[in-house]
Amino acid sequence: MQHNLLINQQIDYVQKRIIKKSRMQQGFMSLSHTILMLLAESAHSGYDLSKEFDECVGHYWQATPQQIYRELSKLDGQGLVEAETIAQEGRPNKKLYTITAAGKLKLVEWLTEPADPMSVREDLMVKMRGSHLIAPDAMLTELQRRQAIHEEKLEVLRANERDRFANPDSLSDSEFVQYLTFRCGIRYESGWAAWCAEAIERIQQRVAQKQRENEKKKGDRPIPSAEARL
Repeated sequence: MQHNLLINQQIDYVQKRIIKKSRMQQGFMSLSHTILMLLAESAHSGYDLSKEFDECVGHYWQATPQQIYRELSKLDGQGLVEAETIAQEGRPNKKLYTITAAGKLKLVEWLTEPADPMSVREDLMVKMRGSHLIAPDAMLTELQRRQAIHEEKLEVLRANERDRFANPDSLSDSEFVQYLTFRCGIRYESGWAAWCAEAIERIQQRVAQKQRENEKKKGDRPIPSAEARL
């Protein structure tokens, strides 16, 4: 009995390790292919890629400059990208990266593979589920904070959309599919902002309703007579 329990625990441990490794590889591959995708559009320096992540890619995939440079080094070592050193007068030389034929082949193979939805881990949903244990004002404050964050991101995306994609029908193929990623980001942020607004309104309505019920209960209490008070 105890032997079987030990075996089951070992199997469970191995399965968790496999799942964890698979998730890490998925994240690694997604970053590498995101970089290959950007290089397939045009040559970029590491700085250019970091800027591109901040301005155009960050709403669906985020990476730090350190992660980007580390990934570029790996891709260069695998022969999927190649770097050209560009001399700059009065400034440090920079490396300009381009995708190789092998890199483009790898990217095209990946593009044709199914893309499953990624697992969601959202702290706010856990907080919302447990918010009946705290005062409503605490949850309202957090919802208002998150609403402001999503509205700010939404405004940035809409500003970029106006600047870059004023006339979607005249876009090139590569610009058009980039435009669609912006539309997804806009829908994502607007959906979150709208949900926060709805949750705030419903909580406020519920708090007001409970206050009215409590006041009504107080008003319905019989006033004790003078004799009873004595």
